[in-house]
Amino acid sequence: MPYANNNGVRIHYQMEGDGPPLVLQHGFSDSLESWYELGYVDGLKKWYRLILVDARGHGASDKPHDFTAYARDLMVSDIVAVLRELSLSSAHYFGYSMGGRIGFGMAQYAPEWVRSLIIGGAGGDGQSRIGDGFRIGLKKGGAEGIPALWGAPLPPSLNARLIRNDVEALDACRTDNQGFAAVLPTMTMPCLVYAGSADPSYSVIEATVAEMPNVTFFTLPGLGHTEGLLHSELVLPRALEFLNSLT
Repeated sequence: MPYANNNGVRIHYQMEGDGPPLVLQHGFSDSLESWYELGYVDGLKKWYRLILVDARGHGASDKPHDFTAYARDLMVSDIVAVLRELSLSSAHYFGYSMGGRIGFGMAQYAPEWVRSLIIGGAGGDGQSRIGDGFRIGLKKGGAEGIPALWGAPLPPSLNARLIRNDVEALDACRTDNQGFAAVLPTMTMPCLVYAGSADPSYSVIEATVAEMPNVTFFTLPGLGHTEGLLHSELVLPRALEFLNSLT
């Protein structure tokens, strides 16, 4: 499996397709496999060179148990390390939930590496509405209880992957930070932001979009946080329309 080495932390990535490079970054407790299983890879690889990344602490990447290893600038630097490994100077970026917050981090710490941003289910306050619940649930039920914490029926393959998580790494992975209020007005790269109307972060995401100078926003009516990922058939047409408008 291909890895990029970021100061001793190995970051697993996979590539599919051909065309302009597009990074796909999953959410908390997930892995890059979901992009395949939920149809995103098939829907995008005909037009884009997909670079799927397992965040540190997740999937086949290294899993430090020290919370200092999960500072947002370090998680951003993992994306940069993968792009450097591939001799790329920039890429489009698509992240959901924690992956979306890493996307805001890209705008803060590495804007020169970003051609455009697609951010789903994440607000610019930097806060995870499910982080504390996950940690409480992890302590009570361990990895076996993670699927229930997603709060929606899941495909069996995703369910099986979730219970293979490294609980200590997830507990160390601090998905919150102080937020991105200062960087939002400076995000001049093209941005597409979306969320389910029943996502607990929806009002924060609306407020985030109001501070961004070059953004398109769309809503997934009636969908919660997890459903906003699962329903790729609603997201992909909008994502492709956005990306194709930039080429």
